[in-house]
Amino acid sequence: MIKLFRSKIYLSIALLLTVLIIGIIGYRYFSGLSWVDALYMTIITVTTVGFTEVGPMDDRGKIFTVVLIAFSVFIFAYAISVITEYILGKNSLQLLKKKKVKNKIDGLDNHVILCGFGRNGMQAAERLKAYKKPFVVIERDHEVVLKHDPDILFIEGDANEDDVLKEAGIERAQYLIVALPDDAANLFVVLSARQLNKDLFIISRASLVTSQKKLRLAGANKVIMPDKIGGDHMASLVVMPDLITFMDKLSTEGENTTNLEEVSIEDFEGQVDCGSIRDLDLRNKTGCTIIGYIEPNGNYIINPEADTKLEPKSKVIVLGRPEQINKLNEMFNIG
Repeated sequence: MIKLFRSKIYLSIALLLTVLIIGIIGYRYFSGLSWVDALYMTIITVTTVGFTEVGPMDDRGKIFTVVLIAFSVFIFAYAISVITEYILGKNSLQLLKKKKVKNKIDGLDNHVILCGFGRNGMQAAERLKAYKKPFVVIERDHEVVLKHDPDILFIEGDANEDDVLKEAGIERAQYLIVALPDDAANLFVVLSARQLNKDLFIISRASLVTSQKKLRLAGANKVIMPDKIGGDHMASLVVMPDLITFMDKLSTEGENTTNLEEVSIEDFEGQVDCGSIRDLDLRNKTGCTIIGYIEPNGNYIINPEADTKLEPKSKVIVLGRPEQINKLNEMFNIG
């Protein structure tokens, strides 16, 4: 629709220029005016402002003026109507787009809210898209919002404002990722979000070590320092390069490249005996190996024993090749 409006605007501009050229040449030919006087006469004629003529005009000049006025009135009316239609149509499309986004957000539940669409925010969005986890992005930079992927649900506004968080569905959200570049802004968002949703799992970015404790006190469940992680990773490549390279191969980015999977014990119930890790027998059934166990209280057990008892609301971390992970998901309807 926008392309159609633009083509009409180009046509109206072309018609206006044509009228001006015809008027200038006509006055130059019929009345013998100079180029400047011909331009002046053309402008005051097509705009019907009624200024004084530059000199006496014979019958041919008067007839030409009448014809020029008649044509210019219709062309100007057409141009004005096209421009008005374009402006109103563009506004209507924007309103419809915002309403469509609002309806989609209102239909979300247990989704992720991502505050900030900078470098870290974009990386988080790519990972969430790869896992097909529904999410909403809050970004106050209008230019960033205009350039975004149409598949991403954006809310243009300041995440520090409660109304903006509510518009993103903060009361129904399961996770909040705060990736603003300023620690003070992140702290304020965490405080506001925790007041609006007591059960929300909040992950916040931090630039300074001193900000970590403050963010946790404000209500953040996890605080991530991207610069520290990057520095540790580079140093580890010097100390133990092969191990770190191997860890980098353990991709968790897409459904066809995943090597690690986090599975709730509830996903196995009714399909297999869930008394212990040995009872699951995932190695023989899918080829996957259980390398970690997360107890209901959040305690992590690395490389658990086969006789480890499985408790309700606990999870297991499994390792396998992509085809083995896919087999696990298909066998137990995990998705």
